[in-house]
Amino acid sequence: MNKIQIIVNNGAGTGSAVAVWKETKEYLQENKISYNAYLTRYEKHAVKLAGQICGKIPEGPIYLLVVGGDGTINEVLNGITDFDRVRLGVIPTGSGNDFARNLGILRNTREDLREITACIDQEQNGEKLQRIDLGKVSWEGCEKPRIFGISAGAGLDAIVCKKALHSKLKKILNRFHLGKLTYLMLTVQTLFSMRTFQANVTTDGETESYENMIFAAAMNLRAEGGGVPMAPESVPDDGKISLSSASGIPKWKTFFLLPLLAMGKQGRIRGFDVKDGSEIVMELDQPVVLHADGEYCGDVQHICFHCMKNTLWLLHTCTEK
Repeated sequence: MNKIQIIVNNGAGTGSAVAVWKETKEYLQENKISYNAYLTRYEKHAVKLAGQICGKIPEGPIYLLVVGGDGTINEVLNGITDFDRVRLGVIPTGSGNDFARNLGILRNTREDLREITACIDQEQNGEKLQRIDLGKVSWEGCEKPRIFGISAGAGLDAIVCKKALHSKLKKILNRFHLGKLTYLMLTVQTLFSMRTFQANVTTDGETESYENMIFAAAMNLRAEGGGVPMAPESVPDDGKISLSSASGIPKWKTFFLLPLLAMGKQGRIRGFDVKDGSEIVMELDQPVVLHADGEYCGDVQHICFHCMKNTLWLLHTCTEK
């Protein structure tokens, strides 16, 4: 068995990240499990580390564990160079943890580690691991498409993600485990200040036009933003991206409809729409903020979302939440 390779973000979420990593080390040492650990030291460092890990293990499966939040997981996904050999495990420590939450991964370090090591044993005994889809987004002028595990999107949610990345309020609220309030406050503020946009959306070859679009979220999993079910029926291994959008709704009305969105009841509301497809292309009438797993990509007008079917092997037995 190859050693477990661990990428650690000690600064993810709150100060609890340090405690989680300490407990992780204790568990591995108690159970005499060999590992190599790599601590991230700067933004996008996990991208580089994941690539280096893939390059230094010449053969056999690569057991890769991420101790961090959604941002660290996204960096790792974008650094992996050999998805056929990588088996990914997650110990969530961030403030949102949408990747883990969507897949039913517990936030109990020892239970998560027991599941991860059990999955490794199962594979070595000839049993198949679970695979899920990933998403890939490209846009005009991008040097390299961005892979995402949870979602990518344009408009309201993307603007909120961009603001949250530099929010002093988020850092303060995270200390009190109230990070979700940051997104709520920024969402309300942004809703009334943003410009809506026009969009032509082509889903697997069929085009529809949307006026006064507020957001379009391409969902690989069902929920983003701390558990908001943007695409309640999304399935992680069906080979499709779910594009959840809101358009043609007055902003004041959208404000009052946000609770229904948070409960996954948007299917009953005129102006909310969900389209499923393996490839979705958006042509916008103006530059709009684009994100991938909460990470800012740019202000763009041409976007292509693509589903990478059954790309990621997981060291978890997942039940989508």
